[in-house]
Amino acid sequence: MKKRVMTFVFIFGFALCAFAQEKKMSAGLGLEWNMNSRHNFAGGANLGFYYNLPGYLALGLSVTGSSNFSEFHVIEPTLLARYYFLRNGYEGFFAQADIGPFIILEDGKTSFLPEAGLRGGYRLSLGSSFYVEPYGRLGYPFAFGVGAMAGIYF
Repeated sequence: MKKRVMTFVFIFGFALCAFAQEKKMSAGLGLEWNMNSRHNFAGGANLGFYYNLPGYLALGLSVTGSSNFSEFHVIEPTLLARYYFLRNGYEGFFAQADIGPFIILEDGKTSFLPEAGLRGGYRLSLGSSFYVEPYGRLGYPFAFGVGAMAGIYF
């Protein structure tokens, strides 16, 4: 049994290393300052997962949670499509379209609105496994968001 487990770990480890060098997927965490509040600005945190397609396109999921630090909270789970302009290995300048629900939690009530947005930014690779990504976004029903993400390739 011990030999089987070691063989599985060995093969799985090499498979992950080979997969990581292709940079097929990435995941990141970030912080954002946005207008996801009725009367003022909000702070947010986001999580994103990206899958690279041929042609310097990427598809993925993003979830942003925002709060004005009192009674207004927003959750934004979105589907995304991204295009990298420099055609330099899924890094550099990008444009991204987002669509999904805009979930408002206020005074013990939950409201839903449709969300659509555009994001632009720059992905800078830090070696072969990590990246940082400053960005800005515009859309409905929020007005804007400015933030940065850091993540890993795998």
